[in-house]
Amino acid sequence: MFGESHGCCVGVMVEGVPPGLKVSEDYINSELARRRPGKRFTTARRETDKVEVLSGVYMGYTTGAPITMIIRNIDVDSSFYEEVVRFMPRPGHADLPSRLRSMGFEDYRGGGPFSGRLTAGLVAAGAIAKKILEEYGISVFAYVKKLGSVNCHLEEPLPMSSRELKRLVDERDSSPFYCPDKNATERMTQEVAAKLREGGSIGGQVEVLAFNVPPGLGEPLGDSLDGDIAKALFSIPGVKAVEFGSGIKLAEMTGKEARDSIVVKEGRLRVEPGHGGGVLGGLSTGSTIRVTATLKPTSSIPIPQQTIDWRGIEPVELRSWGRHDPTIVIRATPAAEAAVAIILADHLLRWMPYRIAHYYRLEAGANESS
Repeated sequence: MFGESHGCCVGVMVEGVPPGLKVSEDYINSELARRRPGKRFTTARRETDKVEVLSGVYMGYTTGAPITMIIRNIDVDSSFYEEVVRFMPRPGHADLPSRLRSMGFEDYRGGGPFSGRLTAGLVAAGAIAKKILEEYGISVFAYVKKLGSVNCHLEEPLPMSSRELKRLVDERDSSPFYCPDKNATERMTQEVAAKLREGGSIGGQVEVLAFNVPPGLGEPLGDSLDGDIAKALFSIPGVKAVEFGSGIKLAEMTGKEARDSIVVKEGRLRVEPGHGGGVLGGLSTGSTIRVTATLKPTSSIPIPQQTIDWRGIEPVELRSWGRHDPTIVIRATPAAEAAVAIILADHLLRWMPYRIAHYYRLEAGANESS
């Protein structure tokens, strides 16, 4: 990913995509629309978020060359950053470490390259990754699992057919909070509205599910599947914790309670109930992958905060103003979905040569025996 929040554009370059994959700008734009600002309970910044594919796609199909995509920044207002952030780092943001790292040459406007704006490139790359996964029947689904004190309850059992999954996606997308639970959506609306009246913000959790992932994806120890997924999720600004399956709850369980059983369902091996989140030893088990990302509340709020003024290293009180999300969890949902899709597509393409080599060995052995 590249670009800055208030620069000319943000974008991404995706390498290693096989040729012949059908991709259109309209499809990528439909994915970006889910992350686009300006909706209810998001920042007032108005961006069209229309992708421009500069390379790697010709006549509607991938060519095998690197795919370069940009999304132009249209609605930029840097006044708050020029007047305030230029001299006073915002607590809870990357302003302080980025200035020290760059020795005073950082782009402080809108957080520069550390802004959530860059997740537009992540979502665009995720759209390509999803096309790869679709070829092999793999689906990725993300939703807001928790917002503040409100939990979104996902109906069990999890969808196994494309029709069931589409129904779940439609239910999620009908909610302004990407929560497929109408009762929880109503309570989330009340909680966010209350925080807005107080001038505050709210954090939460995004859960990502990956269905029909074949067993054996991952290259431990260095490139374990769960390690790579966690790293990708941590690239989303505001993510402070990542858990697989039962996560930190495992610390309170006994060995008997935390064990998963190996069963056969619909002709496939399953590891249930899924305390490990579909990954064991850094490898996919063939069961649904379940990972949760926890996001902190938005740090830019009108309530005064203590910071310093670079011009004299004097303590000052900072009151934020400008355009900010009351919660970053909503727009982080499509970004988290994209991040997991990218890692799965990458590991799937790494895994395929092993399968092909094994197939040819079997074919060669059959020919020799005949």
